[in-house]
Order: sequence, then structure tokens, then C-alpha cells
Amino acid sequence: MHSNLGILIILYIFNMLFNSFEYALFLPLVFIIYWFILRKNIKLQNIFLLASSYFFYGCWDWRFLFLLMFSTFLDYFTGLKIADSSNQKIRKAWLWLSVGVNLSFLGFFKYYNFFVEQFAELLSLFGLTPHISTLNIILPVGISFYTFHGLSYVFDIYHDKIKPTKNLVNYSLFVSFFPLLVAGPIERATHLLPQIERKRVFDFKKFEDGLRQILWGLFMKIVIADNCAKLADAVFNQSDKYSGSTLVVGAIFFTIQAYGDFAGYSNIALGSARLLGFELLKNFNFPYFSRNIRELWRRWHMSLSYWLRDYLYIPLGGGREGMAKTIRNTAIVFLTCGFWHGANWTFLAFGAIHTLYVMPSILKKRTTKYTEIVAQGKILPTPKEVYQIIKTFCLFAFSLIVFRAESITQAYHYIIDLFTVDLFSMPQVYSGSIILLVIIFFLIEWIGREGNYGIEGIKSKIKSMPLRWMFYYVIAFLVFYYSGHKQAFIYFQF
Repeated sequence: MHSNLGILIILYIFNMLFNSFEYALFLPLVFIIYWFILRKNIKLQNIFLLASSYFFYGCWDWRFLFLLMFSTFLDYFTGLKIADSSNQKIRKAWLWLSVGVNLSFLGFFKYYNFFVEQFAELLSLFGLTPHISTLNIILPVGISFYTFHGLSYVFDIYHDKIKPTKNLVNYSLFVSFFPLLVAGPIERATHLLPQIERKRVFDFKKFEDGLRQILWGLFMKIVIADNCAKLADAVFNQSDKYSGSTLVVGAIFFTIQAYGDFAGYSNIALGSARLLGFELLKNFNFPYFSRNIRELWRRWHMSLSYWLRDYLYIPLGGGREGMAKTIRNTAIVFLTCGFWHGANWTFLAFGAIHTLYVMPSILKKRTTKYTEIVAQGKILPTPKEVYQIIKTFCLFAFSLIVFRAESITQAYHYIIDLFTVDLFSMPQVYSGSIILLVIIFFLIEWIGREGNYGIEGIKSKIKSMPLRWMFYYVIAFLVFYYSGHKQAFIYFQF
């Protein structure tokens, strides 16, 4: 009894944010035990990582550990059953069991109250007074991510892309590996499971690179995103009181916040995994240097974009069955992407806006994809590229007004108030120091845009070791200086 109470107290006290002191203790401890005590036994390493991942998740809410474990076992078991059966109907039945149960859990926890409330409003339009009560449902952190992990595994087995693993520990670790558990990236079994099953060897270069990526991720989150959040929140929380120019500034700061926050998380996740000998899927590829919206979506939350492409867009027929179905499939993907983010009409509107954004290129059958990095091998972009980048950023920022708003009504009034005569007046909310930090941040990102993250190639850019370490110390100082007010990552709510 006392030991269980002690565990619960520990889980309650610990708040395992990537930008927390607790995580700064947790990760080195895991690293030391993993590499120095268990390095000769891959089975013990995997068991330890699984236990560490469950502890990490339990620090959020230990009650939902049982949901995570159930979802894991369900997909593990159905994967074996699909692979063992030669009867297509039986295989499909097991597939739909996994899909049905997983989506039912996701739908209940994430969307139940939303649909109940909308149904009640619909009845009220017909003069009926429904007595429908909603539940005080707590959204399990990371449920959207680990549900998609499991579904991709089952889909790949069904389509004979992979063979199921018979090792429950290895599969459980694939689903719940702590760097990606609560906010992605959304991994594929074809990519991560082989890494779990084979022996890992400590690589100092990967260790060094992992630390560097974690540092840059912390800078993006704490210095850039959290500072931009203060200004964005000030504007959005009282948007009816500000001028059009201030509303523009608020939208810009939120657009920067969204990138710094989520890409920052992804960098910390990838860096943490690399310390342990794993390579996770790249999740961001400098999206704000994109030349059109289609390129931006190939660079923004890439693991989700490619998941929706492979498991929704292509199975629906993709762009192979005529213009009408291409438009339909594109709309379904973007609306699903929007609604995946949460139970609010604003997210569906966000998806609808991006459907409209890409529609001209579909109708005109434009095939330009911009697969190469902008201004590759050059210092500066062309004037045309500058225009394309600014235009794409503005379009995305406009859509994020709807994404950030509390309701469609607030989004509508925010946009209407934005386009007023005071659009060109002096903004009421801004900060010179934050603007300077943002400019420096994007300059560093631009210089490092051909790498995997902003400062990956710092060694080739700054040859002098003293200068390079001075650069690291400045980044670290700024992280500590601005770390007083800890904010949760945006994508934890999804």
C-alpha cells in the first residue's frame, strides 16, 4: 500500500515536459543505465527502455497507462492473426477489429462531447429542448499519435509490407518509445522496429549530434516559441480591442510560435532518440522557406502528412481516377488532418482553407513540386523566390488565425477586424528584443536549411572550435535566461 502510494506521488510530482528540470534528470539517468550497465544485452536494454517509457507516460496521468497497454496488445494480437490467416475475409475482419476499436477509443475521448453538443444544437433548431449532459472526459496525452503508430503497423501487415513481430516487448517499445510517445513523430514499423530488434552500438558522433539537436530544439521552444506565445496570446485573448495592424502582428507571432513549438519538440525528440542509438523520422524540413502551400505540407509535420498520404489518400484512389475524385480525396485528407487536431469547427475550417489553397494547382494540373531546397547551393534566394516564400508564409499565417481561434465566431471577427482602416497603423503589441531574436533565428535556419536542423552543419560553418563553443554557450545562456516561465508544448493537446 505504502509503496504504491509512493509511486503515485512520484508520478504526480514529476512533470515530464521536454523543457523541464525533471526531463533534464530523466534523460541522463536513462542514458547512463542504458549504455553503461545494459549495453551488452539488447533484451535488457529494450525492457528498460519500455519501463522508462511507461514511467515517462505515467508522469502525465498513470491511469491512461492501461489504455496505452490495451491499445498496444490489441494491435500486436491482431497483427499476428492477420499474418497467420490465408483467408482474406478473416484477415479483413481482424483488420477492422483493430481499426474499429482504436478509432472508437480515439473518438470517445477526443470527440464525444463535441458530437453531443452539436447534436443538442441541431435539435434546438427544430424547437426541441434536449436534456443531454456531457462527460468530464480527460483527453489521454498522445492518444492521436500512438493510435496512428498502431494502425500503420496493422495496415502494413495486412498489405504484406512487413511481417509481424512475435516479441511483445519490442512491439510495445515501438508504440511507446518515450521521445515520440506524446507528440510524435508518427513512426512506421518498417523504420523503427528493425532498429529495436538489432543491437545498437554507441557512436560518439551521433551522441554529439543528438546533444546539438536537443540544444537547438530547446532554443526553438523556450527562446522563440514561448516568447512569441506571450505576444500572440495577448492579441488573440482580446482580439476585439486591437487595431488591424496589431492583429496582423498577433497572427505572425502565432505562426512563428507554432513552428518553434512543434519543430522544437521534434528536434528534442530526435536528439533524445539519437543519444540512445535510434534514428526517428524527420518531422520538419524548414517549412517556412517553402515556395507554395503544397511544398509547405511536404515539409510541415511530415510524419502526419505522409501517413495521411499512404493510408488515406492513396487507398482512396489518390489522383489516379479523374479530376472529381482527386478533388474529393484531397478534401478528405485535409479535412481529416484538420479534425485530427481536435474537436472544434475551427480545425475543420483550417483543413477546408488548405483544400481551397491547393485546388487551383489541381484544377490547372500543375505538376511543379519544388523537391529541392530553395536557393540550393546559393547564399541568397532570387526575388521571385523571396516573393513565393513571403506569399506562402502569409497564406499559412492566415489559416492559423482560424486554427488558433477559440471558435469560428472569434476567427470571423478577428479576420473582419484585421482588414480595417487601421491596418497600416503602428501595432499596439510588439517587442523589439523578440523581433531581433526571431530575425537571428531565421537567419540561422536559412544558413542551415540544407541540413536536418538549423545548426546541424555548424562545424563546417564555424571552423574555429573556441568560436563554435562560444556559439553553443550563447544558445545555452539564452535557453536558461528565458526558461523561467515554463509552457506546455502546443501539440500535447492533440
